Amino acid sequence: MNNSKALRAIRGRLFWFSGDPATSGNNFLSFFEDGMIIIQNGLIIDCGDYSDMSALLDCDSKIDDVRPNIVMPGFIDTHIHFPQTQVIASYGSQLLEWLNRYTFVEEQKFSDEEHSTRIAKYFIDTLLRNGTTTAVAFGSVHPQSVSSFFLESSTRNTRMLCGKVMMDRNAPPGLRDTAETGYAESKALIERWHGHGRQHYAIAPRFAITSSEAQLEAAGALRGEYPDCYVQTHLSENKEEIETVRQLFPKAKDYTDVYDHYGLLGEKSLFGHCIHLSNREIARLSESSSVAVHCPTSNLFLGSGLFNWRRLRADGVRVGIATDVGAGTSYSMLKTLGEAYKIQLLQGNTLNPLDAFHAITRGNAIALGLEKLIGTIAPGMEADLIVLDSSATPEMAHRMETVNTLEEELFVLMTLGDDRAIKSTYIMGKIAVKK
Repeated sequence: MNNSKALRAIRGRLFWFSGDPATSGNNFLSFFEDGMIIIQNGLIIDCGDYSDMSALLDCDSKIDDVRPNIVMPGFIDTHIHFPQTQVIASYGSQLLEWLNRYTFVEEQKFSDEEHSTRIAKYFIDTLLRNGTTTAVAFGSVHPQSVSSFFLESSTRNTRMLCGKVMMDRNAPPGLRDTAETGYAESKALIERWHGHGRQHYAIAPRFAITSSEAQLEAAGALRGEYPDCYVQTHLSENKEEIETVRQLFPKAKDYTDVYDHYGLLGEKSLFGHCIHLSNREIARLSESSSVAVHCPTSNLFLGSGLFNWRRLRADGVRVGIATDVGAGTSYSMLKTLGEAYKIQLLQGNTLNPLDAFHAITRGNAIALGLEKLIGTIAPGMEADLIVLDSSATPEMAHRMETVNTLEEELFVLMTLGDDRAIKSTYIMGKIAVKK
């Protein structure tokens, strides 16, 4: 063992996934009632039962004893809008009206670098307070919004993904770029930030309605030049949106085909919502290994529709889950799971709490292709961890008096929990939040 730097250890009830509960039989879960994670230089070097791990420590080791709380990997949010923190809880309209009435007004403020910097600090503070250690964020059309985000993330040493939205039509003048400037500004941001420390770039044509054919072609060109970058956009969220796309792209087979035509599908492509998909679109997402991202609180808030998790998974589509703030109504991945459970139940399906917690940790890490770095607890993994208190509120504590299994406890967390259940957040083994 390399003792060049003192070891840090976290003792508590350890819980993580090493496989998918839906496909791995009985060999998907690791749980230690009294466990310990040993960390050095930001990485996990060992983990397991306390009686075994304690023998590896020395007198210089620092131990955080958080018993009886749960220690697990930090949450991962695969679709969220950094410029929409002050749009959350805006009353009374569906998607397209909501964008024009609230979101496009707010996002114009991000032409001001000072405003972008202030919101970036608030945004990452809020994610960490809610136990989210990695997020896939949209910036505004202004490149300084993305630079402010990445600079703040670099300061915190968080692993984050972000991209400047590309919008050259059907938006206010203050939010429009061109096919040429959208390409050039995105390229400059990629060169500056992608792979810088723990930062990743996501090429981000906002959605087909706000990008011309020329701009989507430019986005596809960027993807070809930088295949290691991600692509993030929106797909089939709202029926009016789908009809507008049909009118704008009359030669396309369907909404998915618009993105496919410009080379934007693939295993590093994340499509928010994916509610109203045809059989052909589902098959194409599956064939291309693209990711459909479920945004439950947003879909309910805007009345967009019900995401069919079971159908998409059964048809081979890779699925992520996300808050989608600001149409989403909470930064908490716990509350997001609670709403996802209700959406599935309305369709005659269920969302098991083990499947749910896998989705926001290892599952979302796999969706991002980052499962060798984050999303689970194992030697060599980055020590982005959270401490969960299942009795954080009087209501939760009262309910926990009758809980007998880990699965029941997780269900309490995802139906009654929120940011108050997050007692600590660790980034690369260092405490970022402690309550």
